[in-house]
Amino acid sequence: MSLIKKPNFSKTDKEIAGLRKSGKIVATVLWEMINAIRPGMTTQRLDEIAGYYLKKMEASSAPRLEGFPGNTCISVNEIIAHGIPGKRILRCGDKVNIDVSAAHKGFFGDVGYTIILGGLTHSSNQLLECAKQSTLTAVTMSTAGTPVNQIARAIEEQTRTCGYTIIKNLCSHGVGKSLHACPQNILNYYHPEETLALEPGMVIAWEPYISTGATRAQESCNEWNLTTHNHSDVAQFEHTVLVTDGKPEILTVIDF
Repeated sequence: MSLIKKPNFSKTDKEIAGLRKSGKIVATVLWEMINAIRPGMTTQRLDEIAGYYLKKMEASSAPRLEGFPGNTCISVNEIIAHGIPGKRILRCGDKVNIDVSAAHKGFFGDVGYTIILGGLTHSSNQLLECAKQSTLTAVTMSTAGTPVNQIARAIEEQTRTCGYTIIKNLCSHGVGKSLHACPQNILNYYHPEETLALEPGMVIAWEPYISTGATRAQESCNEWNLTTHNHSDVAQFEHTVLVTDGKPEILTVIDF
């Protein structure tokens, strides 16, 4: 008999309300950043806009709570994740990934989006569309009882059909009263030994990283920035979703 106590994923109405609020906050901050981003702007200025809206909504940057030197992760071109905002000037044609995570009254939210400044080339459009659809596939399948490795299989098959690869050492994860809550390290590719099935009350941040040829991320010029060994293009979209017995609830969507 296992001595490890199984986590209780059930949520009270208060907890669900808190997670909805934090999801709404990070989605709003992301929306404001996307509306503000322009060629000629520095990544630091874009991050300052995020800081303004986080403060306005009485939320705290989750990356800063972990020692990250910025309110948000802004990853440009060869930097695929954990990009540090700074003096880098954004230019037309840059691929920019914005990852916003924050805490509000003890509950966390997490959302991400990739854009190309000044329009899309044909190849970039295909990569971004595949990455977006991979995340939406995972979100749509997030109903109670669904095996996690079947969701991962669907992500992997969709990615392979598009002619791309998955960054295997960047995982999806649970979200709750911490940014990386149980279940942690959810693989975005099929693994036969993964036995976890989704349960009502689980809150999952799905964020597969899709690449034109790389399968692993590696540290770049500092302890935060991640790149690939061959500088392949990478795109990521992220949503936080509440698992229910029925239709999953996306917590990081805002209605306009």
